[in-house]
Amino acid sequence: MVGLQPSEVPPTTVVKFLGAGAAACFADLLTFPLDTAKVRLQIQGENPGAQSVQYRGVLGTILTMVRTEGPRSPYSGLVAGLHRQMSFASIRIGLYDSVKQFYTPKGADHSNIAIRILAGCTTGAMAVTCAQPTDVVKVRFQAMIRLGTGGERKYRGTMDAYRTIAREEGVRGLWKGTWPNITRNAIVNCAEMVTYDIIKEKLLDSHLFTDNFPCHFVSAFGAGFCATVVASPVDVVKTRYMNAPPGRYRSPLHCMLKMVAQEGPTAFYKGFMPSFLRLGAWNVMMFVTYEQLKRVLMKVRVLRESPF
Repeated sequence: MVGLQPSEVPPTTVVKFLGAGAAACFADLLTFPLDTAKVRLQIQGENPGAQSVQYRGVLGTILTMVRTEGPRSPYSGLVAGLHRQMSFASIRIGLYDSVKQFYTPKGADHSNIAIRILAGCTTGAMAVTCAQPTDVVKVRFQAMIRLGTGGERKYRGTMDAYRTIAREEGVRGLWKGTWPNITRNAIVNCAEMVTYDIIKEKLLDSHLFTDNFPCHFVSAFGAGFCATVVASPVDVVKTRYMNAPPGRYRSPLHCMLKMVAQEGPTAFYKGFMPSFLRLGAWNVMMFVTYEQLKRVLMKVRVLRESPF
């Protein structure tokens, strides 16, 4: 895959914003079952007294879901997931370069590591604040076990889930777990964006690669691995807290302490393999698609001379 050549005109902020959202939705479509498997593995063992389906490994979890809940179950919550990416990835990825430039002192040739981390934290926090309700609904659908084709579902659809949560838990219910999610996504965004940014820059500066598919692939793979390692503990707490019924946990800290007391510190890395498979695959697909979309959108903009 050669891909399009870089445009002579740098992509605008709006092009990056739209391209990031579209690329993230495409990556989600292809990797969503891995994300659902991750959620199921993360909540497993949350209620020791309950008799529930047991999951083993990534493939085993997906196959068990298909066998017990039907072939569509790995994609439960996909609509909310796409809602999330259009509002979440557009901000945290699409605005990263603009925020990084805002923090970079005038006259500086490059942004240092501290500025890149600050930019990643800023766009990650902004994205969570806007997209938190979509994440809550997505996790609820992914964690919801429905045995058999005739099993009852708490929510009839995505929009019904938004309304039901707001009615039963108040508007605050849609922003449940915002702080652990901000923490998690600030970490993930820094790991993804800063790692991708630095690896890509070093590869280009060393002339090992040109700005093409292999360069984007290697950079994205490294970003996915780093993001998984540093974000898994917060991700498990976030998933448990967001999926819990009212009253089970007093706070994200209480959720974390209770989880460690009941299951030990290894619980922080439950679902690590599906997390890595999902984040690694997601990052590769998203960043490669994102780079190509930016070039396509800029070529269209230049040809039509229309302000994006």
